[in-house]
Amino acid sequence: MTSELQQLSPFQLKDELIRYARDQSHSKAATHKFLNAGRGNPNWIATTPREAFFLLGQFALSESRRTRDEGTLAGMPPGAGVADRLRAFLASSSGGGVDLLQRGLDYATSTLGFDADAFAHELVDGIIGDNYPEPDRMLVHAEKVVHRYLEKTMCNDQPPPGTFDIFAVEGGTAAMCYVFKSLVENRILAQGDTIALGAPIFTPYIELPKLSDYAFKTVEINQAALTESGIHTWQYPDDEIEKLADSQVKAFFLVNPSNPSSYAIHRETQERIVELVRAKRPDLIILTDDVYGTFAEGFRSLAADLPRNTILVYSYSKHFGCTGWRLGVIALHQHNVLDQALAALPSADRDALHERYRTLSTTPERIKFIDRIVADSRDVALNHTAGLSTPQQVQMVLFSLFALLDRDDAYQKRCRELVRDRLQALGRGLGFAVPEDPLRVGYYIDIDLAVWGRIAFGDEFGAFVAAHHDPLDIVIALAKRSGTVLLNGSGFDGPPWSVRISLANLDADEYEAIGKDLKDLMTRTFAEWQRSRKG
Repeated sequence: MTSELQQLSPFQLKDELIRYARDQSHSKAATHKFLNAGRGNPNWIATTPREAFFLLGQFALSESRRTRDEGTLAGMPPGAGVADRLRAFLASSSGGGVDLLQRGLDYATSTLGFDADAFAHELVDGIIGDNYPEPDRMLVHAEKVVHRYLEKTMCNDQPPPGTFDIFAVEGGTAAMCYVFKSLVENRILAQGDTIALGAPIFTPYIELPKLSDYAFKTVEINQAALTESGIHTWQYPDDEIEKLADSQVKAFFLVNPSNPSSYAIHRETQERIVELVRAKRPDLIILTDDVYGTFAEGFRSLAADLPRNTILVYSYSKHFGCTGWRLGVIALHQHNVLDQALAALPSADRDALHERYRTLSTTPERIKFIDRIVADSRDVALNHTAGLSTPQQVQMVLFSLFALLDRDDAYQKRCRELVRDRLQALGRGLGFAVPEDPLRVGYYIDIDLAVWGRIAFGDEFGAFVAAHHDPLDIVIALAKRSGTVLLNGSGFDGPPWSVRISLANLDADEYEAIGKDLKDLMTRTFAEWQRSRKG
């Protein structure tokens, strides 16, 4: 059975583990409740921007009835004077969303320079959802608000010169699919090309390149750095970064802070990447998935340091507790290597792409790569219906405004505190204090049990475990014995005997219980080894 499970993605394996764990927790002999630390869905939500959303919806309906009111049928909300009417509505309302909408409207006009009616009408009409997204890539004011949010959170409030074009998409996963597809459709990458992956990495980045649509060769840029005692630091050594100097490597895909190990790239390493790209690989394409960036103190994306080379993927899901909303963006700087690569394509490729996009423009060769992603997301023929739904974009704006107006970053600090407290609780269960590390985000933790066993019990014990067990035995045994679901780190191209624990979706006492389960499993295995030595 184990050999059959080895072919599964860890997220499909998780479903099998959940079945084992539920069977255990429902048995009469169960001593544990079912604990699923296998998926990174946070168990908290940001309330204020949601309160603002639902309050704004009430106002928007009243605006629709200004145009036509037939009970169950109303008209489209008008634009003239809408900002003043919104202010009057808020003045007579109460609740957490009122202040955000009031301050958000003031911020948009005074700081971002928006026309009050134009911005308010975009929000009102957007939340009603009575029009197709226009522009299809992203609503005009929404893009500017999100741009400012990305400057603060992804660029440590020190953005590079110029601007990013932003495409609002259905979460970070949609962003991945769209980018992969457009890179190939536009002849920037071709089947059989070599790409680099920062490993370990979120499993779809491993699996997508293997699909027949892409058939990419992959080179791993490994987080292989170790301490003197052999403990993983989950950082990229210099010799791994140097692999990017190979001109055969067309693109570098990474998650930063990382998943599953949950560490931000060391600043010196990021500077080495920047130096290498500028000196040796100005043509290198980088895709950085920075969904966990808000959990890192002073985070700065590669998109801020190498804007010309980098496609930024960001999702709102983890920070705001909104995985069900499916909110993400693709951001690409206005001056970028993708557009340069399009211009440098052989004439036969340019002609083929002219034919592909000719129904969209009289000069299709001038369509920017980011706008080609939009068209490709709807197979070009349905470009006129492309774009993220407008109510989703409004919620994205409200999340962004909430963060921008939180001057002390109280919400962000509380999110970080939550995962940090859970990490310490896990350590208590394991029986050791987790050392502080400013680069550790702590949204997940990847524990290499082979390293733990070697340090605790010696090399001979490690050799015994490798000879008598399969790495999947760890997660299977935890599910069957304790009702605990973890993911196998090997499914992320991590160390074979590692497990990934999500610190997002359970409470601190439950992580302490998981730590005890892991410690108990190791103790039982140690006892098995001792018996074998006596035998």
